[in-house]
Amino acid sequence: MIPCPYCQAQDHQMKAGRTGAGSQRYRCGVCQRRYSPQPKEPGYPEALRHQAVQLYVDGSNYRQVGRQLGVDHVTVMHWVRAHVARLPPPVPDELHTFVGSKKTFSS
Repeated sequence: MIPCPYCQAQDHQMKAGRTGAGSQRYRCGVCQRRYSPQPKEPGYPEALRHQAVQLYVDGSNYRQVGRQLGVDHVTVMHWVRAHVARLPPPVPDELHTFVGSKKTFSS
């Protein structure tokens, strides 16, 4: 059996449910503390996030991407916005500088 990380007792270790991420929880019968010997990382894997962003860039909307990957569409929206925030700022070109300095005339 797995020893308790707090009191090092190897006897009286009982299963005590699972965490939100799906890891097995244990309760020590000696010190009454709960622990997860091998906790799983919470959240979705980075590969799934990248796939969601790629599907969105390819033309699918948030709901389509969410349905296809089995994730909520709002979560997909947050992933896309976080990806856009990490991108470098656009380099101004000739059109951008012209429109940026255009004056408005009232007629």
